[in-house]
Order: sequence, then structure tokens, then C-alpha cells
Amino acid sequence: MSLKHILSNRYSTRAYSPKAVPQETLTEIFQDAQLSPSNCNVQPWQVYVVSGAKKEALKAQLMKILMNGAKPTPEFDWTPQYQGAHRDRQFGSANALYSALGIAREDKQARQMAMVKNWQFFDAPHVAFFTMEKYLNIMGAVDLGIYAQTLSLLLQEQGINSCMQGALGQFPEPVKALLNIPEERGILFGMSFGYPEDDAPANKARTEREPLENAVQFFD
Repeated sequence: MSLKHILSNRYSTRAYSPKAVPQETLTEIFQDAQLSPSNCNVQPWQVYVVSGAKKEALKAQLMKILMNGAKPTPEFDWTPQYQGAHRDRQFGSANALYSALGIAREDKQARQMAMVKNWQFFDAPHVAFFTMEKYLNIMGAVDLGIYAQTLSLLLQEQGINSCMQGALGQFPEPVKALLNIPEERGILFGMSFGYPEDDAPANKARTEREPLENAVQFFD
């Protein structure tokens, strides 16, 4: 399977089979992901992969926090609001998902319930939390993004789908407590992953990409 084929067919998966990925497969994939490039070979990623009973306990804690109306307390700066074309693309992404789910624009409650599924990990059998030392700031965030992309493609090569989720960095306290993550290490974002539920409406959503000339300029 070529990399081009993987990129052309990958999508953000929001419905999963309960079937777990074998541990030996996970070990091999995460070992290969260690080959990801990073600035000065710093390799700042510290990844926590949660499955089984531990994942269910974490999901229950996150849902309790949400139901109590808690406000997000991210450890990194998520305050910028998308503007212009970026905001348009954000709306386009949301519209693709809600259209696939059959949720009308004015149905606020249904949209909120769809959003809540982020903290239920979309019922995926596994979830990864990407962390780094807080002092690294933007430099570490760049490396974590490179690592997560590499990991996602390695998973996809094995028929294992995923969804990157900034939402999983919004309520770090229960995650850090359950997984004994040191205070100096922050959760930047997370990723649910597993085998896809192919017929699920959520997995029919597709987003568009900008034409090349809007993204890249070539100079001789």
C-alpha cells in the first residue's frame, strides 16, 4: 500500500468496532513511530496509550466532569479563534460531519451530543494522549505534530483508523491523575484509534482540500 493511497483514503474516524488491536501489533507500530523526525533529535513526545478497563474508567471520569458543567482547563494555549478562510474550513468540516449524521444546523442539542463523543473516545478501543514537557512550548508542539502524523499513517497502513482530537487536551486533570503524568508534563492533544465501524454514518463524512496553488508556491 503506497503512502499516496493511505493519504487519499484516510479520514477522521468517529465510530469504531469494539475489537482491540493486538498488543504485539501496537508495540510494533509505536516502535516504528520512534523513527519520526524532530528538531535536533530532541524526541520530546511522551505518549500514554490507554485501553480496556483503564480507558473505561477514564471515560467515566471525563463524562462526569462534562455533566457537571466544568470549563476546559488546557495546559497549552488554545485561545486563538479561527478567522477568514480558516474559519470557513472549520465550518465546512463541521457541516460535513453533521450532514453525515443527519443533524440539522438548528439542532443545538444534537450537535452538543455529537461533540460529547470526543470524550467518550468515539467508543474506540484505544486512545493515545500526546504529552511533552511544558517548557518546550511551540518547538515541542511542532515535533508532537510530526510524531502524531507518522503514528497515524503507520496505523492506517495496518488497517487501523484514527481521529486526532484537540478536545482531549481540554480536561487534563483526571487524565493526569489516573495515569500518574508528572505536573511538568502537559497534555497537548489526543487520538482515538482502532478498527473502523465502516457502516456508521459518522464515518461517511469527508472533508475537502484546498487546491495546490492556494497552499504552495514554487520558486526557481
